[in-house]
Amino acid sequence: MMKFLMMFIFMIPLCFMKNMFWLVQMMLMLIMFIFMNLSLNINNFCNLSYMMGCDLISFGLILLSIWICMLMVMASESLYKNNFYINFFLLNIIILLIMLYLTFSVLNLFMFYLFFEGSLIPTLMLIVGWGYQPERIQAGMYLLFYTLFASLPMLMGIFFIFDYLNYLTIYFMKFFNMNLYLLYMSMILAFLVKMPMYFVHLWLPKAHVEAPVSGSMILAGIMLKLGGYGLLRILILFQNIGMKMNFIWIIISLLGGLYISLNCFCQVDMKSLIAYSSVAHMSLVIGGIMTMNYWGYLGSYIMMIGHGLCSSGMFCLANINYERLHSRSLFMNKGMMNFMPSMSLWWFLLMSSNMAAPPSMNLMGEISLINSLVSWSWLSMIMLILMSFFSAGYSLYLYSYTQHGKYNLSIYSFYTGVSREYLMLILHWLPLNMLILKIESFMIWF
Repeated sequence: MMKFLMMFIFMIPLCFMKNMFWLVQMMLMLIMFIFMNLSLNINNFCNLSYMMGCDLISFGLILLSIWICMLMVMASESLYKNNFYINFFLLNIIILLIMLYLTFSVLNLFMFYLFFEGSLIPTLMLIVGWGYQPERIQAGMYLLFYTLFASLPMLMGIFFIFDYLNYLTIYFMKFFNMNLYLLYMSMILAFLVKMPMYFVHLWLPKAHVEAPVSGSMILAGIMLKLGGYGLLRILILFQNIGMKMNFIWIIISLLGGLYISLNCFCQVDMKSLIAYSSVAHMSLVIGGIMTMNYWGYLGSYIMMIGHGLCSSGMFCLANINYERLHSRSLFMNKGMMNFMPSMSLWWFLLMSSNMAAPPSMNLMGEISLINSLVSWSWLSMIMLILMSFFSAGYSLYLYSYTQHGKYNLSIYSFYTGVSREYLMLILHWLPLNMLILKIESFMIWF
């Protein structure tokens, strides 16, 4: 695992070389393919080196991190053309990738906390440095304070666990159960804010709307998954108390997910709508993890990988429109099928994946999550039916509003999609729909 960290560190000088934008993309893709060939043990952590290791949960999320960071560089071509501090932008992405890689691969709970919080700083720099509007400062503050407010109790909880167990190795924690309500609350609150759960989700739409396309991609693709990964790791410690208390989070998630799904129909900003749809999908993931059964863990993991690819692709599409019309409003982005018929196909493919149509990973994830939640309580069926229906509704709403209708007459200069944009969308859509062919591997992992 250390060799990959060294690869990322030695990529830093590339960021400051002239016209090396393309080389950073190629290197990230190469590292990803090397990482895919790691030999993995089904049951345990493997490839141990120093404080790092890799098991099958972290393997998939590290792959997703490298893939999304490579696509972020590809999506930010306009920065390269305008020479808008491109060297610092690439440096920021590499540092963010190093932080994410370490978050998913460290075996020590305190080091996990350190890098979990450390990944916030490059994200904040992306939003504040390369965002579009003056409100980006406020969005950055929301992001910072929501996350830090929830994570300080978690730090206290980690110190308490160390005082109690005398070690913080994540793998050995499965041999202990801690029945302390305050500790349980302090440890999972940071992850619920990061997911984000309804009631603590307000930072996400704000951050998405103000962030550049790369910031939105990393927020939707990876940052929300940090919360899910943390819950999958931490809940092992709280199995007994989780059986008593988790119903609170399941109820909040299901009711909140339904309300957010309805809220999506009220949005007029494309990015805001996609951000709220992310909250609705993540509420299902929280529900699945909190049931603490096999289907819930499996479904939440598949859903996290699928949503990371799908949501990131949708932000790319929104940005493709924004680069041409300089507006994210649905009132301005109308009748795009007249101008970009080929891009309309990609809108349809990614929207269908977002509403969990086959053969996307989202479908497999939703089926597993519905299994877990219905086995937990039959009453959850009502919420799940409504959430699935409205999920399809707002996906169709966004597609039909942007692609159909009378186009805006103020457009006087326009160009259709370029090959870079189509490649970027293919690289989102192919893994999202092709990984379903190897879905039995996911089942073996758990």
